[in-house]
Amino acid sequence: MTYKKKLIEVALPLDAINAESAREKSIRHGHPSALHLWWSRKPLATARAVLFASLVDDPSAHPEDFPTEEAQERERQRLFHLIEKLIIWENSTDKELFAQAYEEIKKSTGDNPPPVFDPFAGGGTIPLEAQRLGLKAIASDLNPVAVIINKAMIEIPVKFQNKSPVNPVAKSLLDAEWHGTRGLADDIAYYGKLLKEKAYADIGHFYPKVTIPGTGQKAVVIAWKWARTVMCPNPACRCEMPLVNSFWLSKKAGKEAYLEPMMENDKIRFEVRYGKGKVREGTVARTGATCIACGASIPLSYIRNEAKKGCMSAQLIAIVAESQGGRLYLAANEEHEKIADMPLPEDVPVGDLPEKALGFRVQEYGITKYSQLFTKRQLMALTTFSDRLIDIREQVCADGGTKGYSEAIVTYLAFLVDQLANHGSVICGWNSPNQQLRNTFARQAIPMVWDFAESNPFCRSSGSFHSLYGRMCEAFQSFMPSGQIGTVYNASATADLNVGSVVLSTDPPYYDNIGYADLSDFFYIWLRRNLKEIYPEIFSTMLVPKKEELVATPYRFAGSQQAAKEFFEQGMFDVCQNIYRYATQDIPLTIYYAFKQTDMDVGGTTSSGWETMLSAIIQAGFSINGTWPIRTEKPGRSVSIGTNALASSIVLVCRKRTADAPVATRRDFLTALKRELRPALVNLQASNIAPVDMA
Repeated sequence: MTYKKKLIEVALPLDAINAESAREKSIRHGHPSALHLWWSRKPLATARAVLFASLVDDPSAHPEDFPTEEAQERERQRLFHLIEKLIIWENSTDKELFAQAYEEIKKSTGDNPPPVFDPFAGGGTIPLEAQRLGLKAIASDLNPVAVIINKAMIEIPVKFQNKSPVNPVAKSLLDAEWHGTRGLADDIAYYGKLLKEKAYADIGHFYPKVTIPGTGQKAVVIAWKWARTVMCPNPACRCEMPLVNSFWLSKKAGKEAYLEPMMENDKIRFEVRYGKGKVREGTVARTGATCIACGASIPLSYIRNEAKKGCMSAQLIAIVAESQGGRLYLAANEEHEKIADMPLPEDVPVGDLPEKALGFRVQEYGITKYSQLFTKRQLMALTTFSDRLIDIREQVCADGGTKGYSEAIVTYLAFLVDQLANHGSVICGWNSPNQQLRNTFARQAIPMVWDFAESNPFCRSSGSFHSLYGRMCEAFQSFMPSGQIGTVYNASATADLNVGSVVLSTDPPYYDNIGYADLSDFFYIWLRRNLKEIYPEIFSTMLVPKKEELVATPYRFAGSQQAAKEFFEQGMFDVCQNIYRYATQDIPLTIYYAFKQTDMDVGGTTSSGWETMLSAIIQAGFSINGTWPIRTEKPGRSVSIGTNALASSIVLVCRKRTADAPVATRRDFLTALKRELRPALVNLQASNIAPVDMA
């Protein structure tokens, strides 16, 4: 079967795409990812470029218009320049530019562009960029957290675009214009502030200011720094032994601060020191701990056993406060330690941590329930904000909003509760070089954190409710909803959704890289508590469904790596077979694969994940017509310096292979290779593909 080649099957402005994708990683304010965390999101620039190049014809497909190679190259460069403008972050809401892009897509699709379908929608990058390009976006995911994120990105903003806000302050602005999502964002800001005020009225007294020694002045606390403790096993010591990974509070040049442990009445307390002093090494490492009081070496096995017996506690070791000159570090005091010791709140979300899971380390230390990932005060804050969401729903309706609109506002505010959880758990550390809180998912894992930082949700610093809802409202500035409301399904990628003939672009799971279902339970327990009444079908289960999740995790198969491998291989094949039914004949599908150097062994043999992906695609009936290496890391990143690092992701460009496709002989293959290899290499070199990625 003959077909018109698309631009992505011939050439791409890869340098520009990679540069903008890497740059986007450093953009925090105004980015859609500020709505809700998701792991391993693809950059918007990458998805935008890949979708556009998949839909637009390569000039070689129109010899009647571009009869020579020179003419084709001129037209190709014109399309490259358009892509280079499209992917620039600052152009994300340029309506004229995207209208131009949509016209190019229409021209290559007979004025009838098909919908774009992503069966592993995850964080919503691909559906969002399809919608930005003016296309109908269809998203599906088995994970309820991913489903609600996608609804918040491609359904709700379009449904309520160009609508005036309902809050009383906005109503008084008679001359204001509310284009796009401005009205929605204004209401989120207003009702987010109202939610904070209601919560503060309930529990603000549990977050007291701290008295600055010597001045008597009061300062707002940013965070309380705690250290876990166990009793020293040395019979001659038996002190409560603080487990501290680092005594540094600030490594910022000119503002260095650190903790110095002191013995007082057989107890260890800490003094804050400023300047470049001799800072003691941390007391706990990978192999064990050291008692500050007696110097005894303690194996991790002892600490694990004490923790599992319920004998691990926590000690306040420092207070971080706001001041006119920046961060102020103060010694812990009894008042602030006592006020944090409160009864466990009622109606805390229930849920057991998996016995074993990718990235989970805390179970070895007696933490077996999701509620144990939070202090009592953190649980009190999260349940209070959650309970007050009902008041917000009622208030939105009282101010003139419809039931559906009040539910939309509460959906986004429920995301803020999740953001508070992400910035308010015992997995949060203190980043001493940047002098700020490190959130729970600084990595795609739930590690054990010995000296954690408890943030104040009512301050105005990073991780506070004020900061988080400000970032969320800024995120709406990057939305450019088209006239077509997106469709989001809560379904497995093997389900028959009857979506018709579609363009497929997807970023599937990477074998055993990330355990999305286990990790997202951290958010699901709060989303279910806050949104089950609004979305009963999405939040019908106690925890995120895991049985069908396409990930090779041996712990789900009684520790058998072979069984996990077979499950993933069969599942990926079933997905590709399902995709084959939907894929249109005229447009290639694109599949992302996070290929890394760790996917190659010493002998250069590909890993099970890469093999499985390629095998499933081919066996399902597709041919692989192209691969593009996408680099989303900055070239100066330390791990890349002096190394022959492979691309961060590979984009596989595939076509449906029809049942009557001819079988080539060896001579046919060599003839085709001789004919097509040289011009293909010229196009690849023109795209500046690194030699390691062409090898």
